[in-house]
Amino acid sequence: MSHTGNPRGGRVPGGRPLSIVPPEPYSWAVELGALGISADQERAYRALVTHGPATPAALATALGTTEPTATTALTALHLAGLATAESDHYRAAPPELALRALLVRRRDELGRAEGALAELTELFRTHKAAGSIRDLVEVVVGADGVRQRFTQIQYAATTEVRAFVKPDPIVMTAGENTAEGEALTRGVRYRVILERSILDQPGMMSAIEETVSAGEEVRSTEELALRMIIADNDVALVPLATGGEPGAVVVRPSGLLDALTALFEQTWRRSAEVITNGPATTDPSDLDNRVVSMLLQGFGDKSISKQLNVSPRTVQRRIRYLMDEAGVDTRMQLGYWLGRHSVTPPP
Repeated sequence: MSHTGNPRGGRVPGGRPLSIVPPEPYSWAVELGALGISADQERAYRALVTHGPATPAALATALGTTEPTATTALTALHLAGLATAESDHYRAAPPELALRALLVRRRDELGRAEGALAELTELFRTHKAAGSIRDLVEVVVGADGVRQRFTQIQYAATTEVRAFVKPDPIVMTAGENTAEGEALTRGVRYRVILERSILDQPGMMSAIEETVSAGEEVRSTEELALRMIIADNDVALVPLATGGEPGAVVVRPSGLLDALTALFEQTWRRSAEVITNGPATTDPSDLDNRVVSMLLQGFGDKSISKQLNVSPRTVQRRIRYLMDEAGVDTRMQLGYWLGRHSVTPPP
């Protein structure tokens, strides 16, 4: 049935009026965007579902918007099958039927897109196999291009992302890398190796604690030969800084990608886990365990005190206590003792 009227009243004939609420932002997140529903349309549909049938004027008042905006949203809902137009008002269609129909349609579209992706990927691989070795490596020039590839690689990952991270990022900081959080949410495993000097940067340990709590695995090593990110076993990005315009090399399946993957795994095995300890502890045994963990990672007294939020003198006292309990005279001997026993000396 087509919409034929647009009165100013807010009461539905034969039904109750839409509850009028003060205009204010809605607290829910927009969740139907993936189905092609805009924010205005979703708010209108939720209002119809929650409060029942309404005229455009009443809906505009409830949503704190203009009547033309409400009318546009209701018309779009009607065309999408999410609302029916009855005389002078609109009524929400049952979500189980209306939204499921949109969902099924969108799944079909994604299925066709996935089929096209597989077809194009196979065509690309066939062309690459028939082409030269240049097809295995793509050179990206410019900060925007590198950022785009860096983000695309993470969005395309389905299983695992592995990365080497050095100080002074070339084109994107950790805070700007929103693709990482999205991938972690999708269940993609992240293994990251940091160059140890990064851990001394202000606020870095807090940032690492957040990523670790989200599921990321972080280790550190004294020095990394290069920056890189590997998505699954399909593609790697190696940023390059030559003093001029930023650039990067994208490496596709080849012996070179196998070598980069092997380099990461070898470095991962000999790197130490980054210990995220949270607030300072007053328990001597707990503090000793943390000091031992960081000593075995190669941290000095100043770095340990900064990350554990205790004074350098406290760190030195605990190390002296550990040396006495282990019956050794030097820190090198203590490290050897700890390595053999893999435990903190008993209090």
